Amino acid sequence: MNQDYNSHNEITPKSINNPTISPIKAATFGLIAVFILYQFGGAILTLLIFGLDFEKADVNAMRLLTMGGQILFILLPALILSKGVYEDVTKVIRANKPQLKDFGYAILGLVILIPFLQSMLNIQVYILDKLADNFSLFNSFKLFFDELNKLVDASYGNLLSAGNVFEYAIVILVIAVTPAVCEEVFFRGFAQKSYELKLKPWAAILITSLVFGLYHFNPYGLVALIALGMYFGFVAYKTESIFVVMVLHFLNNFFSIILYWFFGEDDFSTTSFDPPEEIFTDLTVFIILGILFTAYLVFFNKNYSNKISEVENDMSNL
Repeated sequence: MNQDYNSHNEITPKSINNPTISPIKAATFGLIAVFILYQFGGAILTLLIFGLDFEKADVNAMRLLTMGGQILFILLPALILSKGVYEDVTKVIRANKPQLKDFGYAILGLVILIPFLQSMLNIQVYILDKLADNFSLFNSFKLFFDELNKLVDASYGNLLSAGNVFEYAIVILVIAVTPAVCEEVFFRGFAQKSYELKLKPWAAILITSLVFGLYHFNPYGLVALIALGMYFGFVAYKTESIFVVMVLHFLNNFFSIILYWFFGEDDFSTTSFDPPEEIFTDLTVFIILGILFTAYLVFFNKNYSNKISEVENDMSNL
């Protein structure tokens, strides 16, 4: 084993290169198990505590339960699986100290990506609406997705509504801070890192991002969530620091909270679409920001290529 690499990166064969089971099996099992735990376990826990009458449930208690579900059913399994499969949890979840420039470059990309995805979402909803007007099959699917999306919007609306400073702080903690920590440790940490050990980086990022999008049960936001997950995965792979993507995730969710507080539920909903005269603006923004974001990715990839290649060369010496 290359001793220089071992002393510099603090990685031992037992900790990451000799897992107790196949990394692909570990990641796949984790994704399935956590999905079941979080979706069904969380639902059962909610029913046991609040019963079927959610309208009478205390909203702050619901918020705390949501936060507890993230910690209990996402973060804790990620840490247990990381410890059980690799032992050295810190390396698997990328608990590495980032450089200041890592945050700057990553946030710059997010600033471009958010309006790009919003314009894409507007175009997507507009196209689906036109298809529903002309094809009955599409209309049936759209009606189903509309109802599902209303449930999602209503659920988030209850959690996001706040009337005082204490509630504002609770909302930020539950909706922005907790998911940023729990979901990133699991998705970009344990799951993606496990896939990276056996698959090409792009495949690891894609698989994890697809599941990340499905986890959120947001039919109209699915494509945007997958794209966002892919960007988080790309940044995690390039910087090798979970803290950078935690900040990105926090900022994305915090921005959504601010939008809801300032503009309300109507503008927050993804079922409404822009009138025809505004679609041209959305399309223009989509094209311009798409080109700009592509240029940014090329720049980011080039800037970090040496850093990643050095790590890959060291890994080949093990």
